[in-house]
Order: sequence, then structure tokens, then C-alpha cells
Amino acid sequence: MPTGARRARERASTRERIIEAALHILENEGAAALTVRRIATDVEYSAPVVYQHFANKDALVLELVAHGHRLMTAELEQAAAELDIDRRMMQLASEYVRFAGEHPHLYQIMNGDAVDADQRLRAAAPTVGVLKEFLTAWSDSHDVVLADFGEACDIVWGTLYGIASLGRIGTVGNERARRLAQQALRTLLRGWQADLPGTARTGPPGNP
Repeated sequence: MPTGARRARERASTRERIIEAALHILENEGAAALTVRRIATDVEYSAPVVYQHFANKDALVLELVAHGHRLMTAELEQAAAELDIDRRMMQLASEYVRFAGEHPHLYQIMNGDAVDADQRLRAAAPTVGVLKEFLTAWSDSHDVVLADFGEACDIVWGTLYGIASLGRIGTVGNERARRLAQQALRTLLRGWQADLPGTARTGPPGNP
């Protein structure tokens, strides 16, 4: 292997070890324990080695936020295997809340003010993309024209975020939060269907 390629591979491996160590600290001890010194100790490097890969702690936290959204996106995309679009939407709601419950500290920095709003939105783009894909498929399947698609996505996202947050901090518990998220999303979808001219609803969509 050429020297340049080997060095690039070693650098990528070191960067990955730093991210994994940071994620382990965050998930097990919370954001307060996340320091460059602690990360360097855990990977048995000096702090300057960490700074070779991340300019500062903020840059590392931003990478963790992006990493969290990649994880969430991969898990939400599994719902695409569900052929029935209504059930797929219910699974989306459930998996979103489950992720928040299983990764409470990671979820917190993904949605908190640890990074600025623009950076947070860019990091969340893949996850939002899954939501848009599912909502588009749902509206097409039911011939529902959403007056403002972007606003509809924000409503769904905000609803899931609020209920997931209640589950994450233990207010309602994660299992109940998953059920509440499904009920809330079902109500939203039913409302958008009911807005269709001449539509008479006979039952809720997507009973799981």
C-alpha cells in the first residue's frame, strides 16, 4: 500500500476511534463528561492528537449530532419495508420515539443548542428527508393535497419531537410515549384527510 494511502487510512481510523470514544462517553455519562481531555484519555492519545482531527470540542459535538442523525435515519428507513403506507407512518412515529428513549443523551444534543440552528438543520437533513419521503407517499396514496407541505412536515416533526422528549425525560415513559406518538400522528393524518371536499371518514387510518 502506498505511504499516502496508508497514512490516510490510519488517519481515518484514528478519527473513527475518537468519535466512538466520544459517543460512548456521551451515551453513558452525559454531555457534562464530554471533554477533549477525557476523550484523549479513553483512546490513549494526547489532546493534540484529538485537535488534529477536530478543531475544538464544538466541532466534535457537531460530528456527534450528524452521527446521531445518520443512526436515526438508518433506523427510520427500516419502516420503508412496510408496504401499507398508513402502517409505515405509524412505524415511523414509534421508531422515532424509541430512538430518543434508547439514546437520551445523544438525542438531547441532536435537538438542543449545543450547535447553532443552521448547523443543526443541516445535520438533520437526512432524517427530515425520510419524513418528507413518507409523508409524500402517504399524501399520494390518499390523494391528499397538503396546502403547505413544508408546514405539514414541521407539524409532524414537532409533534414527534415533543412526545419523544416527554418519553426521554421520563414524564410519560418511552413505551407510552411511542403509543401517544402514533395516536397523535394518526389524528393529524385523519384531519388532513377530513379536509378533502366530500370526504366522510369512517375510521382512523393505519391502525397498527
